[in-house]
Amino acid sequence: MKKIIECVPNFSEGRDMGIIKEITNAIESVAGISLLDVDPGKATNRTVVTFVGAPDDVVEAAFRGIKRAAELIDMRKHHGEHPRFGATDVCPLVPVANVSMTEAVEYARKLGKRVGEELGIPVYSYEFAAFSEERRSLANCRSGEYEALKERIAGKRWKPDFGPDEWNERVAGSGATAIGARNFLVAYNINLNTTSTRRANAIAFDIREAGRVKREGDPITGKIVNDENGEPLRIPGSLKKTRAIGWYIEEYGVAQISINLTDITVTPVHVAFDETCKKATERGIRVTGSELVGLIPLQAMLDAGKYFLRKQQRSTGIADEEIIKIAIKSLGLDELAPFDPKKKIIEYVIEDKSAKKLVDMTLTQFKDETASESPAPGGGSISAFVGALGGALGAMVANLSAHKRGWDERWEEFSDWAEKGKYYHTALLNCVDEDTEAFNKIMAAFGLPKASEQEKTERKQAIQLATKNAIEVPLKVMQLAYDSLEVMQAMAEVGNPNSVSDAGVGALCARTAVEGAYLNVKINANGFNDAEFLEKAMAKAANLLKAAKEKEVAILEIVNRKIEG
Repeated sequence: MKKIIECVPNFSEGRDMGIIKEITNAIESVAGISLLDVDPGKATNRTVVTFVGAPDDVVEAAFRGIKRAAELIDMRKHHGEHPRFGATDVCPLVPVANVSMTEAVEYARKLGKRVGEELGIPVYSYEFAAFSEERRSLANCRSGEYEALKERIAGKRWKPDFGPDEWNERVAGSGATAIGARNFLVAYNINLNTTSTRRANAIAFDIREAGRVKREGDPITGKIVNDENGEPLRIPGSLKKTRAIGWYIEEYGVAQISINLTDITVTPVHVAFDETCKKATERGIRVTGSELVGLIPLQAMLDAGKYFLRKQQRSTGIADEEIIKIAIKSLGLDELAPFDPKKKIIEYVIEDKSAKKLVDMTLTQFKDETASESPAPGGGSISAFVGALGGALGAMVANLSAHKRGWDERWEEFSDWAEKGKYYHTALLNCVDEDTEAFNKIMAAFGLPKASEQEKTERKQAIQLATKNAIEVPLKVMQLAYDSLEVMQAMAEVGNPNSVSDAGVGALCARTAVEGAYLNVKINANGFNDAEFLEKAMAKAANLLKAAKEKEVAILEIVNRKIEG
């Protein structure tokens, strides 16, 4: 399994695109790195760069980016709206696939050590990579920003974890860098119909976890209330795992609340948006939209879309594309600039666009490819596709039922059925290419060399492994297609009566998928030598086929009875 780490360095330059390009060129000079996003901000004078790759490649690319930034950016001349203390202000590593947080911490500290020793830049390890609890917080490490750095690095309490602890020309130019490991962070700005930074800050204090300092009397000018240790008491905000400040963005002519959602499983984007709307309204201000800085996981956008669909009492069992569209419009993500999901959702950005996939073809192209002299796609892929169409019909009846006039109180019941139908038709659609890939693996195994005894042995093992996979894929199609019949039966029984025939056709498709996949299980079983595996697989396949035929008959009886009255 390929290990993937995301790196999201923030560079203290957002206006000179030449400098930004030189930094990203340094990052991309490492083979295997995918540059996902470059997001400069003029008012903040800051650029957020996002790239992914294998851990060692990411560490090397981050090092080269930090090195080039220190050569090109002079912190003595830097000014911007965003807090900062270095040319490369922060550089977090984020585990994406098959990498634990413990491993990410090791890579972050490895990078920090190298930056400190080889580049002479003070480095603070933060978040999960921090060496002490106090340094987990980026705000603590960056307190006082660049202007306080000279004094802080010389003191014992804030001596850097790596690199120099004394002020020199090099440090004066580069500043310091915070390098850490963290969970996926969403940088998110919410737009207000005001130009007042003070009012935006007030809302930010209302929502952020740290809240505001407690005061006697007047909440702004009153005396600060301290605890028994002399530390200021705080009134916490309403959102956990949320950092926020207010600022005025001249290029947009509005104030924003700049939010970092440090754990979107605790506070998702849509929750932060709605809570900000509520707090803004209480202060006589209106939220007009929002802005996503960098990338966001697909699930976060789907969760947001479904959240707003449920508020409208609409079915959530619709296409991802439609759910994402609802999220974009509901959050106002396209207010300041167009929002392209293909460029802003991380899974869409990193997917392999060079791979030729059957499911990306038009219906005509898929039909013609099937009819060509190529043996794949064949009956297995067609069975999976027919099953996907059956599941889609079941989901369609559920969605129509959820939207039926007079059935408003039942929308959630049918939304749940539509979600189930969507699960099955999506899973079966994925099997279209999976079945063809299974066939191609068998062909590749047969094409292996067989000149020596070792090559013959390795070839035989590869053929057996590929054949087992070619049995398991259609067996999975059989199971998915059979399970999808549950949706068609429910929709035939309780769904919109005007669409009962669609439920019937869905059942016919599902049974066809089961029987078609069964034929593929049988033909691929002829070349497999594991008798114990075959016995279990063939028994399961036969039982699924029998059960699917019985279920089809039961559903068609319901359908015909309702049609005939």
